[in-house]
Amino acid sequence: MKGDPVLPATVIGAGSAVPGEMPQEDLWTGFFAGQYRHSRLAEQVWRRSGVRTRHGVADPRVEDLSDWSTGERMRRFVAEALPLGKEALSTCLASAGLAAHDVGQLTVVSCTGYATPGLDILLARDLGMPADVQRLHIGHMGCYAAIPALATVADAVAARSKTALLLCLELTSLHIQPPTDDREQMVAHALFSDAAAAVALAPGRSGLEVLDVVARTDTDHAAMMTWDVTDLGFRMGLSSRVPKILREHVVGVMVELLGANGLVPGDVAGWAIHPGGPEIVDVVAERLGLADDQVEASRAVLREHGNCSSATILLILERLLAGGDLRAGDLAVAMAFGPGLTLYATLLRMR
Repeated sequence: MKGDPVLPATVIGAGSAVPGEMPQEDLWTGFFAGQYRHSRLAEQVWRRSGVRTRHGVADPRVEDLSDWSTGERMRRFVAEALPLGKEALSTCLASAGLAAHDVGQLTVVSCTGYATPGLDILLARDLGMPADVQRLHIGHMGCYAAIPALATVADAVAARSKTALLLCLELTSLHIQPPTDDREQMVAHALFSDAAAAVALAPGRSGLEVLDVVARTDTDHAAMMTWDVTDLGFRMGLSSRVPKILREHVVGVMVELLGANGLVPGDVAGWAIHPGGPEIVDVVAERLGLADDQVEASRAVLREHGNCSSATILLILERLLAGGDLRAGDLAVAMAFGPGLTLYATLLRMR
């Protein structure tokens, strides 16, 4: 109502779900070594990925989808995404102490699959959310999408006192490509993985308050990270120069985010850096002067889950919250990167 105080939006719960486990070494020996004809370059890329275990709804050791049409992959996406998304959202609701009928706004993020009616409608139906629940679908933004989505959901929570859920759900295993000598495809196949991750937000509750958000897009280098729709699924373009370009922008983004709030990196207790690959985490840590333990949550998610595109940041935030290291008043920063070439960062505070 007009004149009512604006209550800050806070993250009050989190939950995630992953499909079957796929050990990285077994993926190499059981499928990709043959896919790349035992290429030394491909094996080097694989060994340097920083990944030990991944998860996928489509295990190439069992079924090779590389010649599937995009239509076939989209039908498979819906079939696999619904139970995974439902599990992540149910876990999140339980973590937040909410029921489905409490939800006033549901946002679903994905760049790996589409349907109409969308996952937002189908999941709201399957979970028993009210018929008047407001919904939003955010598509094809890539790995950084969780942060603008979080900002948008937080705005809805603060402005209209909605209790909201945000779900990031990515099934990259559905987009395996035919054999190629392209190094970019080798990197993509070595890194990307499947996951669903969710957070619940409510106005004025104890939790992780969303304080500020900044963005930086370097369109001069837009071609360095792409995600193209083809007749054989979605194809990743990922230049080896991405860490170098990010290196040029990380400090400026942090000055804008932290400086505007009278802060410096040393004031931040928790860091969630999107691990697009091990070198990206290294670059951010070096540029911001972060110690190994400050980026361990990001490296651990990369080791245990791989790069799960937009879901990755929420997996890291879930880990930070579950660890109990953030106390009232502590600050946290989440930063992610993706097509554009785009950097997004958000400042959070434990209430």
